[in-house]
Amino acid sequence: MTFFQDLPIPEEPRRGRTIRYVPPAWAGAPAHELPAIVHIGQFLHRSRSFVLAVELAKVYSTGCSLDLTWTLRRAEESDKEWAALNGAFFGHPHSMQAIERRPFAALLLGVQLADRTKARADSMLHSRYPPGTAKQPDPPVLILQGNGGNGGDDEMAGKGSLWLWPLPPAGDLRLVAQWAELGMSEASITIDGGQLREAAAGAEKYWPEEGGQA
Repeated sequence: MTFFQDLPIPEEPRRGRTIRYVPPAWAGAPAHELPAIVHIGQFLHRSRSFVLAVELAKVYSTGCSLDLTWTLRRAEESDKEWAALNGAFFGHPHSMQAIERRPFAALLLGVQLADRTKARADSMLHSRYPPGTAKQPDPPVLILQGNGGNGGDDEMAGKGSLWLWPLPPAGDLRLVAQWAELGMSEASITIDGGQLREAAAGAEKYWPEEGGQA
C-alpha cells in the first residue's frame, strides 16, 4: 500500500439542490410555455445601407415578445468611419449612457398603446435577471432582451427582442424607434394590439396539469 492509499479520502460536501430561477412576470416570458406566433413583417427603417425590421411576435399568457432584426451594410465609409459605426452598432443599447456626449444617439425603442400609455425600453436600467421578489413596476413595461449579432468589413447584423408586459389592450399599438448614430430618425409602425391579445389564447403550457406559474 502506498503512502496516499493509506490515507482516508475526504468526502465531498453534499451540495443542496439548486432552486430554479423564476423571473417576475413583468421581467420576461414565462418558462415552460409555447407561445402563439403572430406574423408582423414590417420595416421600421429601410434605406440604402440600413434596415431595422420587426419579424414576428411571440405571444404568451402574460405578455408578448417582438422579434427585431437590423442590418447595416458598408457603402463608401473609410476604415475609420466604419470602425466608428461598428462601435455604435454594437454599443450599449441604453440612451441614458451618452455616446460622445450625444445622449440620444443610441438605439431608442418605445411603445404607445391604444389607451395612450407609453413605455421605453431604456427607461429601466435594472438587472437582466431581477429577483423574483423585485418590486413590480407600473405597466406597461418594455425591455430589450437577447440582443447580439456579428459583423465584418462589409456588413453588420444584429437581433433582439422586446418584451412587452402585460398584454396590450385592443386597438393600435404604435412601436417607435430611433437610432441617430446610424442615421435613423424617429420612425414608427402600427401593430394590431387586439390581434396580439387574442393570440394569447393559443399559448400552451408544457405541463398544463401543474397550473400556476409556467
